[in-house]
Amino acid sequence: MNDKPTNLEEYLQWLKNRHNVDITNRTRIHYDAVAEKVKQQFKRSRFWKQLGANLQEYNDEYYLSNGYQLLPEKKLPKIEIKPFETFLHKTMRINVLDNNRWDKAPPDGWILPDTWYPRINDIVRTCFVVRYLDGVEFMRNKMQTLCKEDNERDFDCKFKAKEEGYYAAHVYTREKCEIPKFIVVGTEEVSVSIEIQITTQLKEVIRELLHKHYEARREKVSTTPEELWQWNYMSGEFATNYLGHILHYVDGMIVGIREKE
Repeated sequence: MNDKPTNLEEYLQWLKNRHNVDITNRTRIHYDAVAEKVKQQFKRSRFWKQLGANLQEYNDEYYLSNGYQLLPEKKLPKIEIKPFETFLHKTMRINVLDNNRWDKAPPDGWILPDTWYPRINDIVRTCFVVRYLDGVEFMRNKMQTLCKEDNERDFDCKFKAKEEGYYAAHVYTREKCEIPKFIVVGTEEVSVSIEIQITTQLKEVIRELLHKHYEARREKVSTTPEELWQWNYMSGEFATNYLGHILHYVDGMIVGIREKE
């Protein structure tokens, strides 16, 4: 089957025909169990506990430097698990939609159940909200320092700026977990990436709305040239995407005015 899947149903059939992978309820249950185990282990980690203990200190340091509060709330955010169907869509994007080598494997190989936990970087994720744009990098640096102090814990950061109006820093650190094997009896150790987004209070207002449009657009497969959303002023994408750009500009202007004062 060399035809490129265009939706999740076709993708699941492609997995079965090409790789003998049958996505069943058992697959979902195993995913949920592994993700929950990773989440609970990360919550108990020295890094996460120390981060929570340091929030007031970070806020005070920022306040002394800038005269403004860093955090709307001095508590750790909720840790979320990526829903299984959303997770499947992401494997579809990597294996198929964004795979320029189709129908050969992506550069790092196919993402299949026996390899997908270490390969998908946001199975477990959370989001920190700061008041001002310069607080994003401030928190990013504090997290990097904590990772270094925690036995050189893995650390990576990407500053996202999408044409769809999405802006945030994505910090990644890895958690090693002993998980049950899927097919055979026994356990195995895997290193799973945790995603920590850092965004501003202003952007948080529309973050979920933007994310919904962004995900929906990424999951489309078009066989004809798409109409540019930038010219379709009646679409929901036009309003929400440009609102994201406007809010990023406002975030920058607020910090600029604050520093001039």
